[in-house]
Parts: sequence; structure tokens; C-alpha cells
Amino acid sequence: MDKQVGVIGLGAMGGGMARSLRRAGHTVHVFDVRTDAAQAFAAEGGTAHASAAELAAQCDVVVSVVVNAAQTDDLLFGAGGVADALRKGSVFVMCSTVDPGWSAALEGRLAERGLLYLDAPISGGAAKAAAGQITMMTAGRPEAYDQCGALLDAMAAKVYRLGDRAGAGSKVKVINQLLAGVHIAAAAEAMALGLREGVDAAALYEVITHSAGNSWMFENRMAHVLAGDYTPLSAVDIFVKDLGIVLDLARGSKFPLPLSSTAHQMFMQASTAGFAKEDDSAVIKIFPGIELPGPRTN
Repeated sequence: MDKQVGVIGLGAMGGGMARSLRRAGHTVHVFDVRTDAAQAFAAEGGTAHASAAELAAQCDVVVSVVVNAAQTDDLLFGAGGVADALRKGSVFVMCSTVDPGWSAALEGRLAERGLLYLDAPISGGAAKAAAGQITMMTAGRPEAYDQCGALLDAMAAKVYRLGDRAGAGSKVKVINQLLAGVHIAAAAEAMALGLREGVDAAALYEVITHSAGNSWMFENRMAHVLAGDYTPLSAVDIFVKDLGIVLDLARGSKFPLPLSSTAHQMFMQASTAGFAKEDDSAVIKIFPGIELPGPRTN
């Protein structure tokens, strides 16, 4: 039987995930606080709803792609919450980067209402979301997978099943974000040093991306710097949040994270300097005495 699936949050990732589900032949319902985004999806062949609760009442599986734990909690348990609207036995799939302990507790809160839960943070970026090629780091009860396994496969190239209780998926995502944040910060530092020393930015980029010092984040994010384009695909404040979660997790077991701590401070500095909503590559703007490439002109 065709399951009714809902996607809440049609940003860079959620919009692509919803379209991947529809492309795979699933019936897709959507809600976003930006009415125009939901209506645009409906015009392409989905169903837009006026509220998250209205969507939930129609769906067997709800995929949440909102920013953080606070938004997820409000979505579920706030006024007109999804948790009250979902039928018993339905599945809530949580794709945000959150504290693993919070995610584990959420599984229990939803179970008390007869609802299944999948801890399922995501990685890959907007282009992979649009192509159904993201990575999902999941954990949850077998019954939850039974309900939505085909839906996960429609959204992702890799669906990792990391445990039969929530929390394991979020732990792996937090470690991924540790590496992503540190790599972006290191890439920005390297490019900034090159600019300070008078190295041609494009030449430096070409050499590093064909040398052992390259990383996926250097190749991807320093391309934004070369283009002078800080349109946010993933904003500076995302790594203020995510590296904060990394440090909170490690603090609980008194585990030292010196590189993560430094990278977090770099993103904090960029945020308070006025670059909070810019692309996370804007962390390079904290370095003094360098002239960054300007926007490309056609």
C-alpha cells in the first residue's frame, strides 16, 4: 500500500528530499512556514498543507527537516503539534543535527503516544538532496524501519542503520560535524595565509585540490571564496550550533577536543562580526590584512 509521506521544512535539504520522494513515485505532502515554497512544490505535483498538524493527520510517515532541536520540539509538542495529529503507529523521522541524548529521550516521549521514531540526521548538501543521493545516519526500532525503509532509500544513496535505539545516528552525525567544521576552519586559515603571502588565490586552489593537503571542504568551500559568493548554502551559525553540540557531547565525558574548540571560536568570531547568515566559508573573513576575491561579473 502506498504510504502517505509528509516533509516538513523545504529548505536546501528538505526541498530536494521531497522532490526525490515524489520522483520515486511516492505521494508527498509538504509544509513550510514559507507558504510560497510549499505552493511551488504543490505546483510540481505534491500536496501543500496550511499547517504541520494538517499534514500529519494525512500521513503515515513525517520527515522533519527543520533547523534544530528547539524547532523540532515546538513542531511536535507546541500549539497545533504534530505529535497530537499523527495516528498511532505512524513514524516521525528526525533529520536535524541535535544532541544525541535529546534524540534518545524523544524516542521515549513519542513511544508514550504510540508513535514510532527514527533518529536520522543527514549529510550531503543541497545538490545531493535534489538527486536523492544524501547520506542518512539512522537509528531506531525495527518497526520504524519496516514502515519507512523504502522512503529512506528514495531520499538517500546511503542509509546507515547504526542501532535499534535512537541516539546512535545523532552521535555519528555529531562526529561528522566535528570534522566538517574543523576542515572548513582549516581550509579558510590556509587560504587566508596564502592571500596574506601574496599567492594567487586561483593558483593556490588549483594546486591544493590536486595535492595531499586537499579535503572535500577545501575544494567545495574555497570555491565559494574564489567566486566571492557567500550566499548561504550552510550558514556560519550552523557551525556555531553544531560545533557547540560537539563540545557539549564531549564535555559530558570530560573528553578534550582542542581542534573543535578552536574551530568553534572561529565561527563564533565570524558570527559576532556580522557574518552569521552568510555561507560558512565566510569564516575566512575573520583574518586581518587580506584582500578577498570579489564577486565574479559576467
